Amino acid sequence: MTNKPTVRSDFESLKGLLLEVARKSQISRLPALLALIVQRLAEQPHVALARIWLMAPGDICSSCEMRPECPDQTACLHLVASAGNPEAQKNADWSRTDGSFRRFPIGVRKVGHAAATREAVTIRDMRVDSRWVANPQWVRDEGIIGFGAQPLIYRGEVLGVLATFTRIFMEPEEMVWLRLIADHIAAAIANTRAFEEIKQLRQKLELENEYLRGEISEVHSSGDMVGQSSALKKSLEQIELVAPTDASVMILGESGTGKELVARAIHQRSKRRDRPLIKVNCASVPGELFESEFFGHARGAFTGAVRDRVGRFELAHEGTLFLDEVGDIPVAAQSKLLRVLQEGTFERVGEEQTRQVDVRVITATNRDLKEDVQQKRFREDLYYRLSVFPIEMTPLREREGDIPLLAEFFLRQTCKRMGIATLKLKKRHVLQLQGYDWPGNVRELQNVVERAVINTPTRGLEFGLPEANSRGRGRRPQPAAGAEPGSEVENYAVLKKLERDMILAALEQVDWKVAGSLGAGKLLGVKPTTLRSRMQVMGIRRWRQREL
Repeated sequence: MTNKPTVRSDFESLKGLLLEVARKSQISRLPALLALIVQRLAEQPHVALARIWLMAPGDICSSCEMRPECPDQTACLHLVASAGNPEAQKNADWSRTDGSFRRFPIGVRKVGHAAATREAVTIRDMRVDSRWVANPQWVRDEGIIGFGAQPLIYRGEVLGVLATFTRIFMEPEEMVWLRLIADHIAAAIANTRAFEEIKQLRQKLELENEYLRGEISEVHSSGDMVGQSSALKKSLEQIELVAPTDASVMILGESGTGKELVARAIHQRSKRRDRPLIKVNCASVPGELFESEFFGHARGAFTGAVRDRVGRFELAHEGTLFLDEVGDIPVAAQSKLLRVLQEGTFERVGEEQTRQVDVRVITATNRDLKEDVQQKRFREDLYYRLSVFPIEMTPLREREGDIPLLAEFFLRQTCKRMGIATLKLKKRHVLQLQGYDWPGNVRELQNVVERAVINTPTRGLEFGLPEANSRGRGRRPQPAAGAEPGSEVENYAVLKKLERDMILAALEQVDWKVAGSLGAGKLLGVKPTTLRSRMQVMGIRRWRQREL
């Protein structure tokens, strides 16, 4: 090689590459930046192949060709960028990153040695020094002479390795240039990662703000857990018991019973209180978008994915994720949900990078998930994973004493929001509210109170409840004309006894099976959760019947 070009004539143009790397490290995505670097290096007249490997967790250990040589499967060098100029095989694609050397164990062969020792590896002439030549035939066919590898080090941390195969001798001066390039690459990698992290954090904060703006209005309009009934006190005791733990909680109950308030109360009393509480209404998510909603997606992952998106699990990292209407999650998405619950890992749609999260999951449903499990509409293993600690919310019609307290609360809240003097509930109002069945529970009561306040200037405070609701119950029966005082109370007691007798009769008929197609709930036309709640309030237990 007597006519070998001088080092300066070969690498003078790399000054421009250094400036380009420094400039684009602040605006480019890391894969694109690394591809640009190896392409520019491969444009040099005597560089046959340029490659960059980055440190990353071991991922293909079971199929890796170098596994027998690998001392530790926890981390290795991943080939992330490659470019070159084949001569023997003109059609060969040297930009591929999935070949035999896509992974290098730390400390193994020349590339792994550079990472392990933090020192450069130089082979001036492979025809003389072939101790680390993995493919001698390729070296001969392509006219490869020199090899140089420089570790990519930034602030004492090895980020990867830069290597070039040349068709000239690898002289010390050329390794100096390669060291300078490696330092710029390491700084560019660190800067690009920092910018990507800042971008992700900004997106996360934007999403958190978006969620919080919506959640604040709900918090201010939903009120606190108001009441003094034994059912509510039991729920509060359960909240205090489970909140300090990380156990998964499933909140059961009819729509409008305050399941989201329970989730908030658990979060606010937990060690995660300073991290976000993120809500997903599973009933409102289209089936094909569940994976993106939960785990996020990369730009271009599907039509309409115009930018990277952080999923709800990632957004709730170190906080709490509340999955409302969890029974509406499609079976196809349930396996991926189970995986993140068990392993704490997931991938965004369109990405191969595995991410880790630490999330506490609280779920809520108004469905009988046990029956869904039997009907294969809900995975049994996922059900047991989510329902470690169930809390059942009692419907408002069974919390009669709480109705006036809640009405007063919503009345004060609504008047304050509308800027008017606080209105007062009268006895006839209380009787009217307590006589209604409240199929929509607390949420319906709140709406009724707000509507009454809005209509107050035209007709005074009137709740305008229907004579009978959709379940055919409506108000309590009014005493007949000429009835003695107190007969209304006696009639209501008769109704309660009748209800108890009907429940007992239904239970006996189906051998005390509550849920399912042959259960007492189906027979009576009520949800099993409601039936169990009524049985608890009335003290109905099978052993007690046997004693009687």
